[in-house]
Amino acid sequence: MIRNLLIRNYILIDSLEISFPEGLVIITGQTGAGKSIILGALSLVLGGKADASLIAEGADSCVVEAEFSAPEDLKEILEEAGVEWNEDGSLLVRRVIYSSGRSRSFINDAPAALPLLSEISGKLVDIHSQHRTLLLSDHSFQLSMLDHFAENSEDLRLCRSAFARVSALSAELRDVEERLSRAHADKEYNEARFRQLDEAKLREGELEELDAEQKQLANAEQIKESLSRVAELFSSEEGMSISASLKEIGKTFHSLSKYIPSLEELSNRVESSRLELEDIEAEADSVNSATELSEERLAAVEERMSLLYDLMKKHGCANVTELIAARENYASTLFDLDSLESRRDEIASDLQKARKEYETVSSRLHESRTEACGIFALTVRDSIRSLELEKAEFVVDIVPSEPGITGTDAVRFLFSSNGTAPVDIAKCASGGEMSRIMLCLKAMMARYTKMPTMVFDEIDTGVSGSVADKMGSMICDMGRDMQVFAITHLPQVAAKGQAHYLVSKSDEGGRTVTTIKKLSHEERVYEIARMLSGSTVTEAAVSNAKSLIEQV
Repeated sequence: MIRNLLIRNYILIDSLEISFPEGLVIITGQTGAGKSIILGALSLVLGGKADASLIAEGADSCVVEAEFSAPEDLKEILEEAGVEWNEDGSLLVRRVIYSSGRSRSFINDAPAALPLLSEISGKLVDIHSQHRTLLLSDHSFQLSMLDHFAENSEDLRLCRSAFARVSALSAELRDVEERLSRAHADKEYNEARFRQLDEAKLREGELEELDAEQKQLANAEQIKESLSRVAELFSSEEGMSISASLKEIGKTFHSLSKYIPSLEELSNRVESSRLELEDIEAEADSVNSATELSEERLAAVEERMSLLYDLMKKHGCANVTELIAARENYASTLFDLDSLESRRDEIASDLQKARKEYETVSSRLHESRTEACGIFALTVRDSIRSLELEKAEFVVDIVPSEPGITGTDAVRFLFSSNGTAPVDIAKCASGGEMSRIMLCLKAMMARYTKMPTMVFDEIDTGVSGSVADKMGSMICDMGRDMQVFAITHLPQVAAKGQAHYLVSKSDEGGRTVTTIKKLSHEERVYEIARMLSGSTVTEAAVSNAKSLIEQV
């Protein structure tokens, strides 16, 4: 239940703090006094849409804070979200809107995301605003009413989960099948390209090696001629090689070193040069011997290079390394085809199981609804008849529908106010009849949902007289088991409450502000008398107001 409500800088409310008791709480006020503003503030703190336009003129922000007595089943939800649970069951919810339009939410002074706020608010307060009577024509709302009555919450949860899994697997299967279709269409092309690259026996660095070999083979004759001339130059014309000449020079320097010691160093240097030249001569001779004059090998090398260049051009590659990567990519694509086929079969198997689970829970829901709809319809019908629609008929029709999160059923409420064959409620019920039917549904659902607080915003629209009195009694009966707020213009309903609050407007400093106050017994009598007689309160109206209050 709502214990306290604090509002600051919200539209026409500067500052308001008020406490509410258990049971039936009546809220009245003249048209335009701001009852909808109070309801809007309550909706905001429960997760409603935030907008900078809600901030009172001249203020930088607005705050709405509500303290609740929370049901025990919220404890687990809050603790999972990291919000501390108060052992006394109190729950403090605060919503702040800033001039930027940004808002922040707090639960027990801990920052809270809007999804969490919306989740817990659904277990704290059910607000029936004026436009929500239109929901009575909505088939989804009709189905939810029947499911509440049949206590199908657990199967509905399982059905939502199963349907979500079926949808996800179906989407994944479509994706895999589309990829498979594309892969099969490209299979022959990819296989041919892979074989072409695979048969080429590509090797890193091969093109560079072939290029070097080709240059040697193409210029082999010139290379051998030049190296032969080098070999000739290493031998003197007199038949003595450069090495032999240097060796003789070294000996000469060595023999003279006994006379000139510095010549020993020259002898060593000459010997070192001689050995280096011998090594150079040997390597040049080795290169000359290794250089081939092979037209066949040159043709083979150039053919291999031509193949590699053709492959690079065909596959859009700059080098052999990229060709090897292209080959691996084709191999991976062909392997993925097998992998996709395996994944498709796996998904198809999972989807079959998920569909079976969905069908099982949908069938269970259908059986439960079928079993409950007769009793549900009779209960609603009897309740409606108690509100001076003695010949009313109410039927719940269950028809097949497309599979969805609630199963494979659709529900239609059929109604007749005069005993004729009932038809779709949206086509035949008047505004007053819709209000009565909705109240009957809400009264019945209150017993099944265990909602701590219910708010009725002029649910009595379109009725008057004794019907209004009976609707007031029904609301009053609900107030014995839960906290009920009734915003009303009907004195017959207003007289039923244990606590009566008046919403009014006044001018303060040139500004219009909205306030709410709890009425004393005398003030309450005067307010109900005003509702009975209008702007001029007569003695008869006061007497009638006292009589209405005493009848409760």
